[in-house]
Amino acid sequence: MTVDLVYAETGPESDLPPLLVLHGLYGSGRNWATVSKRLAEKRCVVTVDLRNHGDSPWADAMDYRSMAEDVAALVRGPFGGGPVALMGHSMGGKVAMMLALTEPDFVDRLIVVDIAPVAYDKPGVLEYADTLRRLDLSGLTRRGEAQQALAADVPNQVVRAFLVQNLVDAEGGGLRWRLNLDAIDAGTADLIGWPEPPTGARYEGPTLFVAGGASSYVGAAEPGEIENRFPQVEIVTIPDAGHWVHFEQPEAFLAAVRGFLDPA
Repeated sequence: MTVDLVYAETGPESDLPPLLVLHGLYGSGRNWATVSKRLAEKRCVVTVDLRNHGDSPWADAMDYRSMAEDVAALVRGPFGGGPVALMGHSMGGKVAMMLALTEPDFVDRLIVVDIAPVAYDKPGVLEYADTLRRLDLSGLTRRGEAQQALAADVPNQVVRAFLVQNLVDAEGGGLRWRLNLDAIDAGTADLIGWPEPPTGARYEGPTLFVAGGASSYVGAAEPGEIENRFPQVEIVTIPDAGHWVHFEQPEAFLAAVRGFLDPA
């Protein structure tokens, strides 16, 4: 079952395909608002909340096929069957790849940010789902209080600030998570994994992989894995950037994306 994804549009009406932006785990479309505005000089840019994140509905399934089907439904509906330009970061990058491989006619061009079409052997930030579930929200009224309560389990202050953006006011007072932490925690194996696409599935359109020079996510792919699925790929590595490339080196990131979206 697909869910009706919540999205926001910015930029002018244009003959150019709209750019749909898919966030990573624990994120939401609003995390990409600044980048999206700067990419919206010539085309409409659409920031999407994936299922169990942001303002989009919750669902039990938390796997890449289900999330790609959600985005496919969005393209079929409000965006008239596309094609659209598609950019995804981390978890959103895997969703974008899965959509391009299963519904290639929907995708005009593809941008994948610091993730590869492979399974990873460590949960990484997925481990935070259980930490957030165990946080006692009773008596907390501000995000700053939640940051302090998480300090022992999440020592990185930037990560804590990112995570608590998902706290919103609860009915009757206090705070609640707008993340479906139960579904995320239950979906850990699917989220660190990578389901085998249909036999022979390839996306033949223009593809850009943007990797952080200080990140190991794209480097985890075996030689040829990316090229076999995405034969028209260009891989750009941004120096001095980790997994959050667009946040850590925004100017270099924007230059790479603009050059790919609007080649001279």
